[in-house]
Amino acid sequence: MSQAVRNRRIVLAARPRGEPVDGDFRLDDEVLPLPRKGQVLLRNHWLSLDPYMRGRMNAGRSYVRPLEIGDTLGGATVAQVVESMHPEWAPGDWVLAYGGWQDYVVAEGDTLTRRLDPTTLPLTTALGVYGMPGFTAYAGLHEIGRPKPGETLVVAAASGPVGATVGQIAKLRGARVVGIAGGERKVAHLRDELGFDVALDHRAPDFAAQLAAAVPDGIDVYFENVGGKVFEAVLPLLNDFARVPVCGLVAHYNDTAPPPGPDRLPQAMGLILSRHLTVRGFIQSDFIGLYPEFLREMGAWLREDRILYREDVVDGLEHAPQGLIGLLRGDNFGKRLVRIVP
Repeated sequence: MSQAVRNRRIVLAARPRGEPVDGDFRLDDEVLPLPRKGQVLLRNHWLSLDPYMRGRMNAGRSYVRPLEIGDTLGGATVAQVVESMHPEWAPGDWVLAYGGWQDYVVAEGDTLTRRLDPTTLPLTTALGVYGMPGFTAYAGLHEIGRPKPGETLVVAAASGPVGATVGQIAKLRGARVVGIAGGERKVAHLRDELGFDVALDHRAPDFAAQLAAAVPDGIDVYFENVGGKVFEAVLPLLNDFARVPVCGLVAHYNDTAPPPGPDRLPQAMGLILSRHLTVRGFIQSDFIGLYPEFLREMGAWLREDRILYREDVVDGLEHAPQGLIGLLRGDNFGKRLVRIVP
């Protein structure tokens, strides 16, 4: 190999105002040096697109450091070792990495903790159901939601990688599951393929009434991925001592001002008090001690076809920005991935 590698990368060109646009991203080209002692050169093959990426494009405090203008956008990747100066990694090895929106990355070998075996499960599952989104679902249910047999669980964005996994795990735990998604294809998928007890379209004009009819005994667990009108419809239906894991609020990620209408915070706080609700925001790393258990249990479920998943593939690194923009609109059907290497 030559002494350097040409590397395409997508950087933050401007901070979005509302919904991101093409001009907020820029495709750059740089030269990467070969790895030094303890490092490896990785070729990214698959890139994960996730809603949290929108928050990193804003300035200000969040649960991860915001990107600066000119930074390569971050993201999990399935990568293959091209060159290694680390004793535990050899060319050809597959690994789950935080390689970002680029063709190649030089990484410290000691930071790569999850080796991938393409002969057991598809490599792409490490970015979805058998990776961060799946672990988010698993940990949020295990530590906050704690669904019991016979209880009613409602999950928003239920055809996405987190929501679909939440609903299926809750079914395995004996709960009654109501999934909420956008559009008839997604609703049919929840009902006919994933086996949810009820599937509802949040775009229906009478959605709130449909939800109330679907939960005659109220809601014991609401796994929040969306916010907006879905949360407004769920809130008055929560039972005493209901649990609300707050994983995401994708309906608001592109907001530039507070939502219109009356201030609903007093109502929400009043119900949290009077109904003894547990509402907790979390990210999957809060519960990282569960990760080995998740790998064992989810691996078995996948091999036994007890957990199903869908993937939504965008081809080409250069199309990653449009892939993320569409994801934030809800255009994806399943886990959205970018195939970097054809």
